[in-house]
Amino acid sequence: MDRFADDARSSALFRGVRGNSQQAAVELPWLDVEQAVLVAVNRHAGDDVALALDYRTNPADPRVVGSDFWTNPRQCEWRLVTPTFSAFAHALDL
Repeated sequence: MDRFADDARSSALFRGVRGNSQQAAVELPWLDVEQAVLVAVNRHAGDDVALALDYRTNPADPRVVGSDFWTNPRQCEWRLVTPTFSAFAHALDL
């Protein structure tokens, strides 16, 4: 995601930007690549699935967001999966 944020076309497609280069706060459906870490990606190319820890809301217990290419196949939208990582782990019985 870090690499995509530096390319205007990729940034628009994947909705990933560097928050420190924006005048306003970056909010969903955009991902601030400087405050997110990808934790899961698709196994097969073209599945277009990714999960990320989004530290914009809480550095100690970040929210979990997922990529959505199904609503609009021409552009990714990052959607809330769970409001915190601890809620995500609980949902998975971890």
